[in-house]
Amino acid sequence: MKQNRRIACYLSHSHAHGGIQSPALLLKGHYASYLAGIMIILRHCESEFNRHYNLHGGDPGLEDPHLSAEGKAHAQDLALKLADRGIRRILVSPFTRALQTATPLAQRLGITPQIMPLVRERGMYSCDKGTPASVLASAWPHLDFAHIDEHWWSPLPESSASLESRAQQFRQIMAQDARASETLVVSHWWFLLSLTGESFENGDWQHFSP
Repeated sequence: MKQNRRIACYLSHSHAHGGIQSPALLLKGHYASYLAGIMIILRHCESEFNRHYNLHGGDPGLEDPHLSAEGKAHAQDLALKLADRGIRRILVSPFTRALQTATPLAQRLGITPQIMPLVRERGMYSCDKGTPASVLASAWPHLDFAHIDEHWWSPLPESSASLESRAQQFRQIMAQDARASETLVVSHWWFLLSLTGESFENGDWQHFSP
């Protein structure tokens, strides 16, 4: 996986410079403290929009879709795989598919996800029209939506310049964030592509340094 290749490079560099003596310690579990400033970024799991799009092509007209059955199972699996990665904070897009992806891991770790509209999806398709903040607050009463606008999603279509501006703003915020190395960010395909230059499949994750 991409993240393992990055860790291998980090280990190789550390040993070459007389650093970490036990790579097994890193690969076993709580190695986030060794990766100062490096967070984990994750694309949400498969949504009903993704499922319909992959089967039939074209926009199925689903606004703010939920995860598919496969997506929900994948989110449960990710909760197991990411549980020992030193995550102590989860920043999540307000889209329902992202909230549902974050939920199993948050419950397993006893973390309340923090809503971050900045990492929302680019406004392109029906799925990129969100749910008003007041409605989300009723559906997710344990989460805080008070700090976001009622209509927080991007206009359709969102320009490339607008998307890149959001990605750059996120980089700047996280570059100064002392908790970056203990943070998981749950986001979307277009945003992560702008952030990293890489295409993420549903449920893909990797380490990222702003």
